[in-house]
Amino acid sequence: MVSTVQNPPHSLAFPTRPLGNSDLSITRIGFGAWAIGGGNWEYGWGHQEDKDSIAAIERALDLGMNWIDTAAIYGLGYSEQVVARALENRSQKPYVFTKCSMRWHKDGKDLSRSQSSVRAR
Repeated sequence: MVSTVQNPPHSLAFPTRPLGNSDLSITRIGFGAWAIGGGNWEYGWGHQEDKDSIAAIERALDLGMNWIDTAAIYGLGYSEQVVARALENRSQKPYVFTKCSMRWHKDGKDLSRSQSSVRAR
């Protein structure tokens, strides 16, 4: 897909606001990465081309979005892998918000909630 939209200055494209009472300033719109987890799990959106997913993430960030929503549950962790690949060569990294405690078993059919899914990196 070829876009004809010019890249507006970040301050004009997506204004930011504080996140709660934190010192984080985020754009009002972020990139949701559920679909890029693919279709190999019970609630998947079907096959996604990684190159298209990465291009979409890059475009969103180029337009000024400064955060991505993902989770280990999206595509059994595949969404997080694609997000990481999209960000590996970027000098400015967005905030990456993920969720924890809910994850699918490797068979993709059963949900577990466990404190062991929460870990610091």
